[in-house]
Amino acid sequence: MTEQNTVSLLENEHVKGLLAILEANNSPDRKDFLAVLNQVGAMERQLDAAVKELAAMRRELNDAQKQNHPVKTAMQKAVIAMQGQVLDLRDKLSELKQTVIEGCKNAVDAFKEKGISALHNVARFFKIRPLLEAMRNDLTKNIRFDEAAIFKIEAVSAEYHEAGRHVKNMARALAGTESVRDAKSTGRVARALEAPFKTERSCFASMKRNVEAALSGLSTLEKAAERKPSIRKAMNALNEQIAQGIKEAPTTERPRPVAHDGR
Repeated sequence: MTEQNTVSLLENEHVKGLLAILEANNSPDRKDFLAVLNQVGAMERQLDAAVKELAAMRRELNDAQKQNHPVKTAMQKAVIAMQGQVLDLRDKLSELKQTVIEGCKNAVDAFKEKGISALHNVARFFKIRPLLEAMRNDLTKNIRFDEAAIFKIEAVSAEYHEAGRHVKNMARALAGTESVRDAKSTGRVARALEAPFKTERSCFASMKRNVEAALSGLSTLEKAAERKPSIRKAMNALNEQIAQGIKEAPTTERPRPVAHDGR
């Protein structure tokens, strides 16, 4: 990860430069572009939260291993898979930020060369749609993975407690006491193990909403660019209208000169 990707996009010099230009020229695109940047910032915060939950999973896994809990096997596989998913998301987010920064730099350079007319289609500087769509797909898969992991932990825990109920009932039968009818609900260890998955699922769900909001903001920028003709096209159209008007204007007959002899 490059040094400029370790700070917020809004603190990057090229991003701040483009925002300042858009604001100085009262560009309506500034609001939509800023909204996209804010969504990316929210994604960063949510991914940081997911990384913290991954660390919590490792701690809970260590506790399960110490207690020789049967859920630990399912947990081990889940943590390894989740670690890869989080790292992949972090790489994609880093690439997304770098692409935005490069787009801002190119947009500022275009402004310096051609003026504000170069920014009438500011969306063309940002090739981030494929990255956002890939992140949305990954997050959808990760949310399903979390849900499957939670289900697996609860299922294994239920089997564990059901087996414990049978053992207790055997002892009770030998002692002549009444059998236990219901198994225990999800135990403390299992609840502790599934808690990080539930929190991470929530983080990924929020992150997915931000990705979708960023895509929506990008669509708004792209549609605005389609609606606004370039200055050159507008000037050419105006010149054509003027030329056509001159061509079609009726010519007035010049008056005949009057002879000095009165004829």
